[in-house]
Amino acid sequence: MEKKGKLELTWVGKYEEEKLEPRILIEDKSKSYGDPNTENMLIHGDNLLALKALEDKYTGKVKCIYIDPPYNTGEAFDEYDDNVEHSIWLQLMKQRMEILNKLLADDGTIFVQLNDEELCYCRVLMDEVFGRNNFINMIAVKTKNSSGASGGGEDRKLKKNIEHILCYGKQDFKKFYPSYTTVELSQYLEDMKINGVSFKYTMVFTSLGRRKYYKTIKDGAGRDIIIYKHEGYETKSIRQLAVEDEITEIEAFENYYDYVCTTENAQTSIRTRVREATDDLDNLYSIDYYPVSGRNKGKLTTVHFVGKNKRLVSWFKNVCVKERGHIFKKEKVGSLWEDLNWNNVNREGGVVFSGGKKPEILIKRIMELATLPGDIILDSFLGSGTTMAVAHKMNRKWIGIEMGEHAYSLCKTRIDGVIDGEQGGISKEVNWQGGGGYKFYELAEPLLVKNKSLPVYQINPSYTWDMVCEAICKIEGFTYEPSGEFQGHSSENRFIHITEEFVNTKYVMSIMKNLGDKQSLLIYCKKNQADMILPENVEVKKIPKDLLDKCNFESEVQE
Repeated sequence: MEKKGKLELTWVGKYEEEKLEPRILIEDKSKSYGDPNTENMLIHGDNLLALKALEDKYTGKVKCIYIDPPYNTGEAFDEYDDNVEHSIWLQLMKQRMEILNKLLADDGTIFVQLNDEELCYCRVLMDEVFGRNNFINMIAVKTKNSSGASGGGEDRKLKKNIEHILCYGKQDFKKFYPSYTTVELSQYLEDMKINGVSFKYTMVFTSLGRRKYYKTIKDGAGRDIIIYKHEGYETKSIRQLAVEDEITEIEAFENYYDYVCTTENAQTSIRTRVREATDDLDNLYSIDYYPVSGRNKGKLTTVHFVGKNKRLVSWFKNVCVKERGHIFKKEKVGSLWEDLNWNNVNREGGVVFSGGKKPEILIKRIMELATLPGDIILDSFLGSGTTMAVAHKMNRKWIGIEMGEHAYSLCKTRIDGVIDGEQGGISKEVNWQGGGGYKFYELAEPLLVKNKSLPVYQINPSYTWDMVCEAICKIEGFTYEPSGEFQGHSSENRFIHITEEFVNTKYVMSIMKNLGDKQSLLIYCKKNQADMILPENVEVKKIPKDLLDKCNFESEVQE
């Protein structure tokens, strides 16, 4: 008998779906801080229920998610217990991943940091949730040096000095934004020498000569390419200039920084057009044009071509930065991150977190790769608050979720300090001066609770009527936006009305007067006439009976 199936992880309880109640979020204005018009959110509560609460407003809107979930190492920390049964860990991650996938924008990315305890299982799980074709990279992050004479551990395992970040993108993700590591030039040249690799940026234009108009040609789209010829240009090598000026080669790089270059046999249509329009002599030409793609798309750009074959001139300054009187070579970030400094991570933000604090420079790199200012960042395992601190300093919008007391003692304390101008972590690097704000939210209690004396459900006594209306809107998938007789809408043509009044035919007709053509209405009430004949565009539901079918109000969330 033929057996069919798919490659996947399985565990007890995997397919037991639970209808979670999408709780409302209640702002605690006494804990909100800074700019009252901010969209930043710090949420205290179980992250599964909090994520569920975000679905109606933020589905498809989060550009980047970074989470640093419990590694399931078997240790117990002051802030949380990192020791749960393997299948329980997988189940809690699956539940959260499925909602995170909904929240992530179609061109967004998610980064999940783990050690090797659950890494491989998490990757298979993420293949299921996000799609194996949407896997981007597994990044190795060096966290500390191995120590001791042997470089090993006290047991049969090698000492762990790396962690891993799994990265997945949604279907419209194209590529990361450029991000670079830097190495001081003298060290970079020494490393190349040791490895037997020659450095190609050794040519210097000591003079670009006199630039004169030559002719105008067209690119493939018919746009102008203006060609100039340079008369009397001069070049020398770095080594030659160092000898002539009686300085070191590093000093020559510093002195002639703007004019150091190499030439490339670039295979581009622009270069082909320039070759065809000029000559085969050892001359220098430059062009002014507007690129249709690449980093200078739509910007007036100047490019130089030199020699008999009109090789493209590539400038040294485009692959370096000059800071503090020194030159640093830029290298595009790869999948091995061994250059990040973890030495002072415990001091960052003015809070101590025993469960594994991450350095701000690590989160900064992720945000540089995956986001732009104004994008929404989400961290649902906030920990000490590193993600929101970095997002705030880099002018991103952020949502942070954390349960337990340290939502107040760590997360709030840290972000308050950032808003006040705290100067640790990446503050000096990004010129952080303080400012901004956030709103602090508590997760509401369940809308419905069991009556203490009778086996029936009732509205939670802690709820105001406005909270009841908002909660019902959220459960039914309506946007809570009270206006006139309606508490919310799910589209331009569907509205919801929630009332404590007795609903009969006359009541329904009075509410329907506010509907336009082709618009429909959902009414929630506590009591209604039993034999009502309703128009096709009206539906009446009862509180609490019809709410009980929508979700489980007794759900116990795995923490």
